[in-house]
Amino acid sequence: MAGPTDDGPVRVRVVVTGRVQGVFFRDSCREQARTQGVGGWVRNRGDGAVEAEFEGPRAAVDRVVAWCRSGPAGARVDTAAVAEIPAVGDRRFRIL
Repeated sequence: MAGPTDDGPVRVRVVVTGRVQGVFFRDSCREQARTQGVGGWVRNRGDGAVEAEFEGPRAAVDRVVAWCRSGPAGARVDTAAVAEIPAVGDRRFRIL
């Protein structure tokens, strides 16, 4: 079983709150993920938050999560809650 010190892929779920819908957050997030070679998805939630899952090498996932803490120009991020979840082998990134 993989542990936190293994070199395998990691997967995290991030829920971002604030002014994060209607500011190109999802499209910008997709570009960040693709630039870093990270798989997963991003979607708007009904409560006004944006939720995403990122999977890939830890350093690349960490860079995308760091970007989520500020988002694109025009966004106002209040919180970015991050939880590590099991990797599923996702290599492609998409907007849901």
